[in-house]
Amino acid sequence: MAFRCVPIVPVALRGLFLAPALLLATAAGAAEPAGDPAIGARLFLQCRACHAVDAGAPHGVGPNLNGISGVKAGTRPGYNYSKPLAAAGIAWTPENLDAWLKRPTALVPGTKMAFGGMAAPKARQDMIAYLATLKPGKGRK
Repeated sequence: MAFRCVPIVPVALRGLFLAPALLLATAAGAAEPAGDPAIGARLFLQCRACHAVDAGAPHGVGPNLNGISGVKAGTRPGYNYSKPLAAAGIAWTPENLDAWLKRPTALVPGTKMAFGGMAAPKARQDMIAYLATLKPGKGRK
């Protein structure tokens, strides 16, 4: 004889309990998982050929990225940005960093950054998480 689990909630009330649970599950699933800054730091090794991250380090082929999160693009003193990037008027929010890392020329056509982009969304999230750890005036983590 098989046993069957019978719900104790009346049929008329089941939707009241199900709807909030579905909303919470949908909201939780819609958010991108936070990136891992430790993985992002390893991924950043490929960027060190052009970018410094230590506070006070000089610009290289690319600008120093220390404290870059939230900063208006193309405004770091002492670096010669491309005209399109300097005129873009964007800030380095997580969304803009994601678009930039995916394909810089798609976000800012005419940029001089010679980087094809990162196709993997998780890798971009990891990189963004790492960049967020580079607080102004602090060195590498």
